[in-house]
This record gives sequence, C-alpha cells and structure tokens, in this order.
Amino acid sequence: MSEKFIHLSVLGEEAPEALVCNPDGLYVDGTFGRGGHSRRILAKLSEKGRLIAFDRDPAAIEASKAIEDPRFSIIHEPFSTMRESLAAVGVDQVDGIFLDIGVSSPQIDDASRGFSFRFDGPLDMRMDTTRGLTAAQWLATASEGEIRQVIKVYGEEKFAGPIARAIVTERAVRPIETTKALADLVARVVPRNRKDMGQHPATRTFQAIRIEINHELDELKTALSAAGELLRPEGRLAVISFHSLEDRIVKHFFEAMAHPERELDPRLPLTQAMLPKPLFDQVERIKPGAAECEVNPRARSAILRVATRTTAPWRTEAGVCAG
Repeated sequence: MSEKFIHLSVLGEEAPEALVCNPDGLYVDGTFGRGGHSRRILAKLSEKGRLIAFDRDPAAIEASKAIEDPRFSIIHEPFSTMRESLAAVGVDQVDGIFLDIGVSSPQIDDASRGFSFRFDGPLDMRMDTTRGLTAAQWLATASEGEIRQVIKVYGEEKFAGPIARAIVTERAVRPIETTKALADLVARVVPRNRKDMGQHPATRTFQAIRIEINHELDELKTALSAAGELLRPEGRLAVISFHSLEDRIVKHFFEAMAHPERELDPRLPLTQAMLPKPLFDQVERIKPGAAECEVNPRARSAILRVATRTTAPWRTEAGVCAG
C-alpha cells in the first residue's frame, strides 16, 4: 500500500473495547479496510481467540497480507454475505461483529477510485473494482427519474431535480466520465446561496451515487439481520456510521430489537407473557472525543452504536429492517 494513503481508524480504541466481551471468542470485522480496527481487536484476543474479516475491495485484501497472525483470516466478499460465507467455513455462531460503514480514507484519497470530487480521476466509485457498473456507466444509462430519485433519497439533496436534468442534458452532448466533470456540472446547477456553503455543492450528489453503485443501505440491512442470527447470547454488535441515512437504519434496528413490543399494534389483545422478547439490550451510543476529532476531522460525524445479544431465540421476522 502506498505510503501517501494514511488511514486513521475512527474510534480505534472505543470500538474494540466495546466489541470484545470474551478474549477466547470468535469475532468478525465486516469492514477490514486497511486493518486498523482488526489489529486492535486481535490485540484484545487471547491465543485461543479468532478474527475473521470481510472486505469487497481488492486493495483491502492485498493490505490484509501484512497481518501474519494464525488467529486471523479474511474473506473477499461484502459483509452482507457473512451468514453464507461463514457457514461455508463451518462457522454458525460468533461472539462479536463489527461494522465500519461507508467509504474509507484510502478509498477517498485515491484519485483512481473516483470517490471524491477533490481529485480528478475516472468516475468509478465501486468498492469492489472487479464487478458491477461504474458510476460513469450508471450515469450514462439511468433514466432522469432514477437519477433524481437516487440523489434526492440517498443524498438528501433538495436540488436533485435540476441536477438530474443537467446530467441527462450533458450526457447527450458528451459522456460524464471523470469526477471533475461531474463535480463541475453539479456546481453550475446548485445555487451559491444554499445554507451548507461550507460544503462542496457536489458532496451530496457524490454520496448518493456511491451509495447506489455499491447498494450500501441494502448491504447494511442484510448484515444487521445476519448479525442478530449469528451472535451468541451475550455477543456484541458494534456499528460505526458516518451519515444520517446509515445511522437511522442502525438506530431503528437496535430500537426494534430491544423493544419489539413497540412494533406491535397496541390494539392487539396480548398479555405480557405473549409479547416478543428483546433480542438486544444494553444499547449504547458513543461519539469520538474532542482530541480524536482534532487529529482526524473525519471522525466528527461518526457514531458508534453497540448492543448485546440476549438469550431470546432469533425470530425470522426480526431481521427485517425499515429504511
């Protein structure tokens, strides 16, 4: 890995501390990245402990080769496949699962990956560069309505309509193939007097397209459901999110699992004994401290949510996550 890509793991002390409840246990790091959290998790495990990591980015798989530890292994798949992928290696229960949602600093800072408007490069945005449509290919084929909906919902961008129209108009003249081309187009459309002037006008659009290309929210919902099924009683699920779309999904999942009775129609004639049992409890919310945010400004928006699996049997319908 090139030395120019420096990755500081957000909540690097707090997340492993919250996750590891049994040093002899088996843990999953669903987002290896460059291995910062994995290394800290391994440091908390005994010789009997094990860590299985996941990542769909080939660059992350290459970076994982630097960890020469018999307790560690990695699977080149997205974390949404953890139930099936773990079953394939004979694992059906684990003691803890960690997810660090979103794009990593090395991915953002590598112009060739196309994640950032700060560097000109090919408009790719795929976390797994070996499969799927690039952002440029998607923009070239999606309808104006699809583009508008993605930018509106995933970017929470109120100028989604004008941006989508501008993209369709521009691509009729020339293909939009670079990050600069897309960023400049959006900057021409978004009014200069919008409230979030401290933010680049293309920030929300880039976020939205990245989420669409990588199916990030669907991946997260699938992984949360799988985690509830895979965790042993007293096992822990720890999730770091960086924007409101992800955090709302995680927050709702934990609230629904900790208080399943709230999901029921209050008019139903149910006794206390008939109510579904909580599947998670001890839900915590942790934010980075001021010192970390000063060293790593990208940590400012991070939220770590942690919960402990109860002894209640997993219910098939419990894995359904609302968006």
